[in-house]
Amino acid sequence: MQVLLPFPADELGHPLPSGLEVDVWDGAGTLADEVAARTEVYVVPYVGGRDRYAAMARMPRLAVVQTLTAGVDSILPRIPEGVVLCNARGVHDSSTAELVLALVLASTRGIPRFVRAADEGRWDQAFLRGLADSTVLIVGHGSIGQAVERRLSGFEVDVVRVARESRDGVHGIEELPELLPGADVVVLTVPMTQQTAGLVDARFLSLMKDGALLVNVARGAVVRTDDLLPELASGRLHAALDVTDPEPLPPGHPLWSAPNLLLTPHVGGGTDAFMPRAKALLVEQLGRLARGERPLNVVDGEY
Repeated sequence: MQVLLPFPADELGHPLPSGLEVDVWDGAGTLADEVAARTEVYVVPYVGGRDRYAAMARMPRLAVVQTLTAGVDSILPRIPEGVVLCNARGVHDSSTAELVLALVLASTRGIPRFVRAADEGRWDQAFLRGLADSTVLIVGHGSIGQAVERRLSGFEVDVVRVARESRDGVHGIEELPELLPGADVVVLTVPMTQQTAGLVDARFLSLMKDGALLVNVARGAVVRTDDLLPELASGRLHAALDVTDPEPLPPGHPLWSAPNLLLTPHVGGGTDAFMPRAKALLVEQLGRLARGERPLNVVDGEY
């Protein structure tokens, strides 16, 4: 089986099973025709342009595509018919959940305000809200949402869970209108799908209580930016966004100067935990493929 990796196989830290042959392409430059022609398993480079997706059209023997991202909305339309797509579920859970906690705590405790005051040499004391005794609504109770909940367990909050479909202890997404008015913090960890595109619109935001915080670590297009901006400008809502629509934000975009907003540049997965976990997933996945077993994290439908 011919595998195309984004880095040399010896960097996996584990010998590959017999029967696997490896080519390496990090997504830079043009993939050689002869390499594309023999690729059966393609591990997509984590960073890079659209060429890393377009290359799949030149792989006639392609059978399995493994991403190093949890979300697959960008690559899904490019997957050739009959090819199995696998995502990196679990790889980014800890780092993204850590960022959620950082954004929530920084926003509720006024850290951006205090940093700006310190830069100006001002002692800007203020009495602000805390996280304890709050209700946190997690919209998207998959592996990342569950990781967020685990990290909230010591903060004396009530967690309300929402997923695509209801199950024991988890509300269905159709229940959001009844749940939003009671939430102090709303965390978005949903995948980007037809159902979630534009989910956070003017009506969704209007149902959030005054002073509530919206945290988005999902995809920028889950939130309608034009609907969020007036809520921030009025001061009725606060937001912390690791993802935006558009992304990256162009110079002069209103979000750069929006009040009551904490922005980070899509760094949810960007910690040193990423690569060891990604490599562990690849070792397990390639072992399964070499043994003829079903791979992990097969995408069924939109995610």
